[in-house]
Amino acid sequence: MVFQRHQVQLLQSRIEEAPQFITIVTGPRQVGKTTLVRQALEQCAHLFLAVDQPTEARSFSYSNSRTQNIIENEDAPHDAAWLIRCWKEARQRYQAFQQTHSGQPFTFVLDEIQKLPRWSDTVKGLWDADRAQGLNMHVILLGSSPLLIQKGLTESLAGRYELMRVMHWSFLEMHQAFDFTLNEYIYFGGYPGAARLIRDEARWRNYVLGSLVQPSIDTDILQMTRVDKPALLKQLFELGASYSGQLLALGKVKGQLQDAGNETTLAGYLTLLSNAGLLTGLQKYHVGAARRRASAPKFNVLNTALMSSATPYTLTQAQADRSYWGRLVESAVGAHLWNTAASHEEVSYWRESPHEVDFVISDAVRLTAIEVKSAASAGKLSGLEAFAKQHPHSKPLLVGAGGIALTEFLSYPLAHWLDGQCVRA
Repeated sequence: MVFQRHQVQLLQSRIEEAPQFITIVTGPRQVGKTTLVRQALEQCAHLFLAVDQPTEARSFSYSNSRTQNIIENEDAPHDAAWLIRCWKEARQRYQAFQQTHSGQPFTFVLDEIQKLPRWSDTVKGLWDADRAQGLNMHVILLGSSPLLIQKGLTESLAGRYELMRVMHWSFLEMHQAFDFTLNEYIYFGGYPGAARLIRDEARWRNYVLGSLVQPSIDTDILQMTRVDKPALLKQLFELGASYSGQLLALGKVKGQLQDAGNETTLAGYLTLLSNAGLLTGLQKYHVGAARRRASAPKFNVLNTALMSSATPYTLTQAQADRSYWGRLVESAVGAHLWNTAASHEEVSYWRESPHEVDFVISDAVRLTAIEVKSAASAGKLSGLEAFAKQHPHSKPLLVGAGGIALTEFLSYPLAHWLDGQCVRA
């Protein structure tokens, strides 16, 4: 049985409705965006175009039994004029379909839309024209550069789209799809394309670094966004991945990087890495937003494969180094929280020397402090106690030894732990 992520059913339900908005599917490289869209469209009439294929294979289907591959050999560049021609073809196929299947949904899909120059302005005009003419054709846009997608949405498509964020695979998904154990997930992370390579760790590491990390930086960031110091951005990622689970002020980071820019430049590069689904810098929890921004970031990879692949440790060696394994476990928890957070939910950390809390999750009214323990015994929880004194309305949550089992914690999204009952040692 082919595994399906939960977004497949969500997308199918959207397609069954009358089209009100453009559906934007975005997220990091190699998390299965194209696959889940194709799964959602298996029983639906659709036209699927991949923008980044110069000689393009278009998939046009009325049903599973009536699928055509339309090969278009054209030398014209993929620009606004090309997009208009493709959109007109989609309209023609939608109208022909409606003659025999009146009222049934038809979907037009454009993959890697951010690679078209000024795509959002063109899409806006075409979408508005469809609305004016009463054409109820669904439109789905996919993109692997969240920063550029967001720029296009805010510039031209305000009020015309719904965003579907597809993030890295969770432990539960990797366990169900590939039978990953907890320790395998903590070390190898949540890249489905790399899952079948984990028995050959050298091959797995080369795949992650060469086929996932390098294209994410070189293609999704450097080719699509102006970066004045690309070598510095790459160094920042490497350093941040090696320090995942630790606090490191950007002022101190400069001393470990060659040709380092100022702290504003580093913070901007960290934002690019975060939007690419690679590495983020969690801010200290504080009621005042300005003081949060002024705090030293806590580096956290957004997929633990990015941390493991950058070190010479094998899985066995990583488990033997309790300090390193503890940071890997903590990074897995942080990545899970970040990847499952809704837009109104925040992930941060807290520290008031000598006390520290690994993660703080919050929304407008709820607040939960999380301590992660990978050792056999929980030990003292002075950080949770100190945080609770300063924030009496917060809920403490212990993950690992003496608290919520890691397997259980990694099986539920962030919102569940905002709602869930607190656990004390």
